[in-house]
Order: sequence, then C-alpha cells, then structure tokens
Amino acid sequence: MPTIAVLGTLDSKGPEHAYVADLIRADGFDTLLIDVGTGGEPQIKPDITRHQVAAAASIDIDAIAQRRDRGECVSSMSAAIPILLAQLVEEGKIDGVISLGGGGGTAIATAGMRALPLGFPKVMVSTLASGNIAPYVGTKDIAMIPSVLDVNGLNRISKIIFSRAAGAVCGMVGSGNDSTGDKRIIVASMFGNTTTCINAAKARLEEAGYEVLVFAATGAGGQAMESLIESGMVAGILDLTTTEWADEVVGGVLAAGPSRMDAMTTAKIPAVVAPGCVDMVNFGARETVPEQFEGRTFYIHNPQVTLMRTNAEECSKIGRIIAEKANANPAPVAILNPLKAISEINGIGKPFHDAAADKALFNAIRENATVETIDLDLEINDPEFAQNCAEKLLGLLNQ
Repeated sequence: MPTIAVLGTLDSKGPEHAYVADLIRADGFDTLLIDVGTGGEPQIKPDITRHQVAAAASIDIDAIAQRRDRGECVSSMSAAIPILLAQLVEEGKIDGVISLGGGGGTAIATAGMRALPLGFPKVMVSTLASGNIAPYVGTKDIAMIPSVLDVNGLNRISKIIFSRAAGAVCGMVGSGNDSTGDKRIIVASMFGNTTTCINAAKARLEEAGYEVLVFAATGAGGQAMESLIESGMVAGILDLTTTEWADEVVGGVLAAGPSRMDAMTTAKIPAVVAPGCVDMVNFGARETVPEQFEGRTFYIHNPQVTLMRTNAEECSKIGRIIAEKANANPAPVAILNPLKAISEINGIGKPFHDAAADKALFNAIRENATVETIDLDLEINDPEFAQNCAEKLLGLLNQ
C-alpha cells in the first residue's frame, strides 16, 4: 500500500497533522508521521522522531534546542530533513509528502521537498502560499496551497483547506505515472536567438526516437533543466544555449548561478555543448541598465528587455568556464563552435557582430577544453549546424 509522509512541527501543529493523517488513511493509504519540531514534546506520537531527523545530518538537536534560538533550530531541521526524505524515497518507503505550517514549518518542509525528484507528489499548506513562493518552491513541482487562516487549530475553515490538501496528495499518489513516457529523454536549452537551431535539432532527435524537452535559458529555466538532469530521468543533453553564463559573469538579470552545467557531471550524462547567445547579457528596460555599462553596445529586444554585447575579456572568461564545465563531465562530451555567429544577431553585419570578442571566446574554449572540440564555419541557426549537433549527440549516446 502506498505511504504518504506527513511531516511538520508536531509540538505546535500536532492536531492539524493528525487530522490530515486520519483523512489520508481513510482514503486507503498508509502514513508516516515525521516530527521536525524543536520546542516542547510532540502533541502526537511520530513514526520518525525529531532526533532521528536530526541524526540524518549528524545534528545534536537537543543541544541546539537548549540555546532557544528559533532561527538556528529552523536552519538545522532544514538541513536535516532533505537528507532523511531523500533516503526514504530511495528506499521506497514513501510515495508522497504533505506538510502544514507557518513560516518556520514551511521553510523546513519545502527544504525537504526540494530534495525530491520531479514528479514525486509534494503538497505544502502554508500561510505564505499567497505571496512570493519562489524561495520555497525553487525549481521543483511543489503544490503550494494557501492556508487562508493561520495553521493554528481545527475549525470549519481549516478543516476544509486541510481535507482538500489531503485529497490532493492522495490523488497525486493514486494517479501513478503517465505510461506514455517510455521514450528516453533529451533536454535542450533555447533562447529566442537560437530557436531555429534547437527546433531543427529537436526534429532530428525525435526522429531518432527520443523525447526532447526544451528549457528557456532564462536563469530559472536553466536551473530547472539542471534539476531534471539531476533527477536521473535524462539520457542526453543538448546544451547549445549557454547564455546564462554571460549574465552570471557580467551581472545580468538572467543568471542561473555558478552551478549551471554541473548537473551533467553529477549525473554522468553525455552532452553536446555550444556557446549559444553568450554574446548577450540581459537587462530590463533600457533605463534599468547600471551606469557602469554606459558606452557599451546595446540592442533593444523589446521595451522590457535590453541586451548588452559581451566584450573580449568577458567572452574569454565565459569560454574558459564552458570548457572547464565540459571537462568535468566523466561522460562523453563535445563542444561545437559555430564560428560565423553564436546568435541570430551576431553574424557579419548584425548588431552584435564583434570579431575580436568572438575570437577571444573560441580561443578560450580551444585552449581550456580537454573534451572533443569541433569548429564549424557556420552560424548557430544554420540547419547544418543543428544537424551536426544532433548527430554528434546521437553518436555520444551510442558509445
């Protein structure tokens, strides 16, 4: 019988979690009550105690609790619960997770949920769910349900909210997985300036029997792609739009963080990489561009998006990073350089054409890469370049 983890601060929210657990069991599922509280004794008996949770991260929760620093307690449990939940999932002991809480409970529970694979049922009833939930959800599929009232006791309103949440997690667990997902997955990164390339490569890979999932290289999109790669669901990577590194290096608004391109190394997944759109750094409306960049080359993509051309020094640094990230992957990797243009607006006669910056980029890749590096005298959106990338990835997947 499927088991749903019900986790929360059972010292203060025990009756609420017991109510939800009863509803889940009434729906035909088993439950596993997990206590992440650090105050008084739990109001209901947990199946996994706070000490067992803390032990997963080698944390002495009693010593921390004695200091009565609520922030330290929340941080400690937020560090431990991801480890414990990941272990329970790996061991096949839970099939879904639900929690109820205010600020502290939400921080702890969602930290644990973010450690779980995409597709694994995750429901959070929270006092914070009607605001900015990005810090709690991250790149994972956590269903956030506003508690409307504070999570503080049972009443006619809270019972309705809690019962709907219990029904939601039971429905998720009971629905199983889509049986049509039998094709191996390839993930690809895309920007508006590489759409033509990715669409052509995608068609070839789908023709070869793969399902291709395309992620927008907009910071959050790159992070989401990395998360899926880490999940183990991905067979191959077509990372032709590494533009987020331009924002990371220069200070644009669409950076994906310094761990971008690390997931392929962790998961050991074959990859084809290109320096697509690293000629551009993203900002908002023109008036939002920091003063330090005055005098640079800009392109108004639309009233809300201003692109800035990367210079030779920045391109050299980006090229080195791309090469080093590719080198770290123990699986087969190839870097393909489109020498005539790395974006739609980068070719000769286009707004972002800068031969010196492009040369610095390609030289840095060649000088630092230990993986296979292929120079093609093509623009990135040339169908021939897309075909070369797709065929190279198919070849790596068959090694």
